[in-house]
Amino acid sequence: MSQVLFDYTRQDATGASCTAHAWAKVPEPLTPDQRQSWKERAKALLAKHQAVLVAHYYVDGDLQDLALESGGCVADSLEMARFGRDHAAKTLVVAGVRFMGESAKILSPDKRVLMPDLDATCSLDLGCPADDFARFCDAHPDRKVVVYANTSAAVKARADWMVTSSCALAIVKHLKDQGEKILWAPDRHLGRYIQQQTHADMLMWNGACIVHDEFKGLELDLLKSQHPGAMVLVHPESPESVVKQADVVGSTSQLLNAVVQGNAPAYIVATDNGILHRMRQLAPGKTLIEAPTAGNSATCKSCAHCPWMAMNALQGVVSCLESGTGEIHVEEPIRSQALGCIERMLDFVKRNPTATQKPGLVPNIGAA
Repeated sequence: MSQVLFDYTRQDATGASCTAHAWAKVPEPLTPDQRQSWKERAKALLAKHQAVLVAHYYVDGDLQDLALESGGCVADSLEMARFGRDHAAKTLVVAGVRFMGESAKILSPDKRVLMPDLDATCSLDLGCPADDFARFCDAHPDRKVVVYANTSAAVKARADWMVTSSCALAIVKHLKDQGEKILWAPDRHLGRYIQQQTHADMLMWNGACIVHDEFKGLELDLLKSQHPGAMVLVHPESPESVVKQADVVGSTSQLLNAVVQGNAPAYIVATDNGILHRMRQLAPGKTLIEAPTAGNSATCKSCAHCPWMAMNALQGVVSCLESGTGEIHVEEPIRSQALGCIERMLDFVKRNPTATQKPGLVPNIGAA
């Protein structure tokens, strides 16, 4: 069945939602001495406040290292949600983007949830306003509403299911097998990929990630010819011309596992380049190549980094813990309404441990 897109024109990205504003707020690189000083201050504050740092693979490597060195975690959005919920700490510092902090607060209402910068958002979240999404749902009451994690708490409050890229295929297949029709939001590339893999009846919102949407199929083909035998790893938020060339399609954790377990001479990675830090740590000596986001005439051949992820820094961790700024609040009844779709996903994954299994190293097998 061919996909149907709800043709929503994304808002003008002005003010705090503008990428130029985000890049302007990215802190200047630290010297080695400064990095060590800020890291020690952050560690002391985490211990003082009995807090734990939960960091996404896309944030700065210094934050990833700090999280691991201080007893926190570096993970994809699914594991971040589980880790924060299950950890004994009363304060969670979430290094990522705003929807990740909201998800942590939804699951842990009694914990204080802080973020290094509350302006750190997501193009998928920005492109799916809750009121417009509610009207979309109202127009199609016969469909199960499945939303990607990259959405606001208010959008999740309207959903039946939340999914992440590591479990979306399994959950949509489960719903299809039950005879359900799907209303999907917001990423059209991920939705298309899932539909092709499951043949589910999916009505889709027309959103995209500003990072993954920039990968180029033609330039990727040319890059592959320069690196024969390289394994192509692609996040399913990427355009179809890129996904079709993949050896492995999967979530950030699944792509990371593919590098660690693979024996290819090189790996071309089509996702945010923040993940390369952890890949290099877990697979030292392996050749990692960033997938192209621009053509031959461009000055930047691969610029695959989220400006809002880049806003997270050691200085922000110190600031939010010292001053209490950057606290996430999710008001009722939005929180309790959004909780249902997240818990439904977590319960499904717990009952179906293969739902997030590692993808096979076979062309286009996907993450099921």
